[in-house]
Amino acid sequence: MIKNVIFDIDGTLWNSTEICAEGWRRAVKETGHSKVVITGEILKKEFGLPMNIIADHVFYDVDDQDKKDEILKLCCKYEHELLEVNEKDISYPGIKDEIKKLAGSYRLFIVSNCQKGYIPLVMGKLGITDCIEDHLCFGETRLTKGETMMQLMERCGLSKDETIYVGDTAGDKEAARFAGVKFLYASYGFGNLENEEYVANSPKMISHFLLEHNLNNL
Repeated sequence: MIKNVIFDIDGTLWNSTEICAEGWRRAVKETGHSKVVITGEILKKEFGLPMNIIADHVFYDVDDQDKKDEILKLCCKYEHELLEVNEKDISYPGIKDEIKKLAGSYRLFIVSNCQKGYIPLVMGKLGITDCIEDHLCFGETRLTKGETMMQLMERCGLSKDETIYVGDTAGDKEAARFAGVKFLYASYGFGNLENEEYVANSPKMISHFLLEHNLNNL
């Protein structure tokens, strides 16, 4: 039976790409190191990857690593500031209620390739801080998402057979496979996967899947 649910963030809990893009454009303009025009659609294709890989993809016109690191640092700073003051609900419809409902029956966690500080910000904005037992991200481990997931599972004593990762991209699927846990594809997010065994077409389908799966495996 599934007892532990680990969530991805971007494309699974909310869509922050347009707000983040504004922060990234500010960073690009301030540094002057890149000529790339950042849009939400560009970030949507990149979010889910480690931050350093995103920087390599997005700022392909910057050869100097120090300059690239400078832009990325400002990108993270400005997107965080903009998300903190944002009053628009950018979460996927129903996801907040879904998590609060699941918290009564499952241990809930978050693993993301984001920078340090992003997960607490997201939890606070969504009002789910009390629902999430623990979380870990690339900014803390500097590891792949699969390795980060395994690190969280080890420190929280999570069994692979009792754990599922909810995400929306091929990278999320690969991370779940690496960690040896089941993968629930959030098809409403950024990815475009086909023929997945476990699919949630909306946030509300997550609990339906878990209930059905556990009943079938009693």
